[in-house]
Amino acid sequence: MNKKSYFFSLLVASMLGGIVAIKLNQYLQPTQQTESIQERQNIQLASFLKDSTVKVPKGLNFIVAANAVKSSVVHIKTTYGGRGKYSSSSDPLEDMFRQFHGNDSYRRRRRSRQSSGSGVIITDNGYIATNYHVIENAGQIDVILNDKRSYEAKLIGKDPTTDLALLKIDEKNLPFVKYGNSDKSKIGEWVLAVGNPFDLTSTVTAGIISAKGRNINILSGQYAIESFIQTDAAVNPGNSGGALVNLQGDLIGINTAIATRTGSYSGYSFAIPVNIVKKVLDDLMQYGQTQRALLGISIQNVDADFARDKDLSVVSGVYIATLTNSGAAKNAGLKIGDVITKIDDQKVTNMADLQSLIATRRPGDKVKVTYARGKQILNTVATLRNRQGNFDITKSPKKEENERILGAVFERLTVSEKEKYGVENGVKVREVGNGKLKESGIRKGFVITYFGEEAVDSPADIERLIKKRKRVIAIEGVYKNGEKAYYAIGW
Repeated sequence: MNKKSYFFSLLVASMLGGIVAIKLNQYLQPTQQTESIQERQNIQLASFLKDSTVKVPKGLNFIVAANAVKSSVVHIKTTYGGRGKYSSSSDPLEDMFRQFHGNDSYRRRRRSRQSSGSGVIITDNGYIATNYHVIENAGQIDVILNDKRSYEAKLIGKDPTTDLALLKIDEKNLPFVKYGNSDKSKIGEWVLAVGNPFDLTSTVTAGIISAKGRNINILSGQYAIESFIQTDAAVNPGNSGGALVNLQGDLIGINTAIATRTGSYSGYSFAIPVNIVKKVLDDLMQYGQTQRALLGISIQNVDADFARDKDLSVVSGVYIATLTNSGAAKNAGLKIGDVITKIDDQKVTNMADLQSLIATRRPGDKVKVTYARGKQILNTVATLRNRQGNFDITKSPKKEENERILGAVFERLTVSEKEKYGVENGVKVREVGNGKLKESGIRKGFVITYFGEEAVDSPADIERLIKKRKRVIAIEGVYKNGEKAYYAIGW
């Protein structure tokens, strides 16, 4: 073999070895976990679409968007309280329960209440966005897909301050709605609302964006955020939690409210912008609660009359009325009387604009603040803080609180377990440690059907009722062998 042939063979062998090494490394290396819902969407879309792009037909046409979205909007049915009537029994403790509540009222509280709404599948593996008010205090949450498949959903997290909740069903390869960018949506743009009004599944209505940054004062609480997209697409009871999409089929909002004096659609509806939605839902998925970033100010809207009274040089923006000591704004050099006009070069005309822009950030994030002070327009950088005044990311303490107070770990019953235990609702005691339940005599495997006066069907129910506890709580339930049992715990 001459030198040229030898070197050529060596080169080919080296190249083949490199290719084998790369492929082997890819095979052995674990799949990278995505950090956000949008990252997972992007990865799965690459597989689903195979480099194809959505093209809107010429002229006004809603067919592409409707077909792209309707299979990804689900019907949510929620159940509250127990189901069925109380059966007769000779147990004296049960008789005491019935006498205490009154025979008729005790029977009534065993009956269930049901309501329904909508939700939006946002990942292929079963994460679903909806409104907090759709699932608030629900004992059981059922999700019905467009193809009629039904699942019991797990509540991952909820945020009443934005009226959002995140659910999860155990399924794969689901169609989902891709996130859009609500900041880029324009007044006058055509949009579709997709949901289940009056239990009419997969209903699509069309309208335009009538306004942005609307505050209609429907959410309560100090930290409530309202910066709604207003549309004239027809939305009715049952649409809550459904999708608002543009003509490309991209999600730009979650429908949440209507302006009405009759209870039905009267011309305008309101949706939570998707830029707030995706931040809140990522927080709920990763931490179990929203990571709220704050500037540390109380604010007022600026208009012509207010500007004249305060002798301001601008007639729109947000006026700083008070500052929190050691808050982000004060540390950035802002003062009472300053008027914030931009955040990261995005215009701020009112409080809803400011709340919307800050709501997409987390504690520790830096934002550029443009503000008017007298005749000057100035800039500064503020590092946002959490409610405690620091930069920490916090995780939901719910499970820890249950374990600390009751000394137990709880889990939902599956459908088959409900049949096995002969109950229609209940929460299983998975582990019993030192705490109130052990002291009362409750053993591992016990299914709690009533905690106090309310039927329970999820660990979240018990968490909620712990906060409402009275001096003595009566607990009713059943063991696997069918033995009914009644306990009382004191505080």
